[in-house]
Amino acid sequence: MEGAITAVFEVLNFGAMMILVVLGLGVIAGMMGIFNFAHGEFVLLGAYTVYLFSVWALPIWLGMLVAPAVVAAIALVLERLVIRRFYAAPVIAMLGTYAIGLVIRESVRGLIGGLYRAVPEPLPGSFDIGAVHIARWRLSIVVVTALVMVGSYLLLSHTGFGLRVRAALENPSLARASGISTDRVYAATFAFGAALAGLAGALVVPVFSLSADLGIRFLIQGFLAVMLGGVGSFEGSVVGAGVIGILTAALPWAVAPVLADVLVFVIAVVLVRLRPRGLTAGRTV
Repeated sequence: MEGAITAVFEVLNFGAMMILVVLGLGVIAGMMGIFNFAHGEFVLLGAYTVYLFSVWALPIWLGMLVAPAVVAAIALVLERLVIRRFYAAPVIAMLGTYAIGLVIRESVRGLIGGLYRAVPEPLPGSFDIGAVHIARWRLSIVVVTALVMVGSYLLLSHTGFGLRVRAALENPSLARASGISTDRVYAATFAFGAALAGLAGALVVPVFSLSADLGIRFLIQGFLAVMLGGVGSFEGSVVGAGVIGILTAALPWAVAPVLADVLVFVIAVVLVRLRPRGLTAGRTV
């Protein structure tokens, strides 16, 4: 019983982390028609911001509040200076974001070296469910993710900004003809997606510690989740992230970790083959 409770909590925890990463990645992919290969490095920048607050002996929770804004500002500058120039050439745009991600990752590596840097949890300690110890901070990640998920849904479905985003997503030409500045919508959407990635990095760095390669695992699994759930769908991003998160966290309890990683990819590829438009799309032909 204790093992089952621990397994369920681990699945919820990692699934919550994946949802934060995939929400931003899915919004950017659906809006702009490109996969942002720097998205994992936006996670890294969020984590690095919190690490700096720790080094400067500032409150960790304050760093977690600041991290999304810092990452969004950096992403906005990159979008305005570089990425916007390649929207008409998605392949070049993806190569450009890969190069940006490489520069960010190696810059952080140069600053912290090849070591893992520990960051203390802002809410230390645990509570007990029977004989199972549940970390307070890991539970906080689940709660924060749920709040962000609801807030993002309300933002995209019940506000003027969300209406413009959905209009530019479904028909950019008609949106421009209706007076919507798609360039501004693209920039705001890119910054919003990056902010979610920065928040994800800020929340998970006390769990995984900081290393220059922190964002890579989330990037790979995030792309699997976006493809699995369906590009351009809020519900698809959540479902895809949930499936990948569940598989990633649950399979190591049944098989060796290396085999579990392989099985995650195999299962994801099979599901995408069966449902090429995503799990939340209508019947495919």
